[in-house]
Amino acid sequence: MRTGFVSIVGRPNVGKSTLLNNILKRHIAITSDKSGTTRNIIQGVYNDNDSQIIFVDTPGIHKPKHKLGTILNKKAYAMTNDIDLILFLVDIKEGFGKGDQFILEKLKQENKDVILLLTKIDKIPNKEILLKEIDKLKNLYDFKEIIPISSIKNINIDSLLKTIKKYLHDDITYYDENYITNQPTSMIITELVREKILRETNDEVPHSVTCYLEEYEEEENIINMGVLIIVDRDNLKKIIIGKNGDMLKKIGTSARLDLEEYFNKKVYLSLYVKTIKNWRDREKYLQELGLKDDLDFE
Repeated sequence: MRTGFVSIVGRPNVGKSTLLNNILKRHIAITSDKSGTTRNIIQGVYNDNDSQIIFVDTPGIHKPKHKLGTILNKKAYAMTNDIDLILFLVDIKEGFGKGDQFILEKLKQENKDVILLLTKIDKIPNKEILLKEIDKLKNLYDFKEIIPISSIKNINIDSLLKTIKKYLHDDITYYDENYITNQPTSMIITELVREKILRETNDEVPHSVTCYLEEYEEEENIINMGVLIIVDRDNLKKIIIGKNGDMLKKIGTSARLDLEEYFNKKVYLSLYVKTIKNWRDREKYLQELGLKDDLDFE
């Protein structure tokens, strides 16, 4: 039995969460084309007959433009400690840019085994471009391996898993074989709702929108859920609700379908939207509801 911890790092939108979801065959990490989509450290556990791999999906590392970005970077940096292997993802379609170089400089300080993953190779028109990119990148760092992948098309994912096992050195099982993620049920629910908001509203709603689980009641054949959506501007509230509530209905329907698949039960989902313009009022309001903020802004 080979076991170990593997950290997934890269700049925003390179496919970290999509890769984790593909490997686990479960939708535990939300995805969208907006930077900052992943705001929490998500742990997913892969089990097979001869291994247990604990994957850690991190927020995308980037040069922060605001306090939230600084917090997300700190979270990502922390998860390169005490791990056995780092998967460094680079979007081959976008090419190796300043953001990737920024991360690489951080990795050089870690003294860890690093596998470079070139993601989204299904977007590349021919192999010559791929080979040229590999030839260019192989001299940037002493990567243990360079593997081109596509999580969407499931290209080289099995090969990646076999390669990862070579770098695992523990021989104990850390989690029960049925354990999949460290994310609590409330986080799975609210993050899936936030994913749908980001996807359905395109660039109109920033990633700072936050969701909280207000109601949860599970019965034998159905789960009743109520999710509170908090924004900091009235115009964002109007966008999320949409004309005659059409956008909110669209978000709710999309989220409900994913939640029913995840829980394998019928789901009744209610969504509420509230504007709170400053963090102090938000904190006070959440305390009154008995809810806790999911980010530390101190």
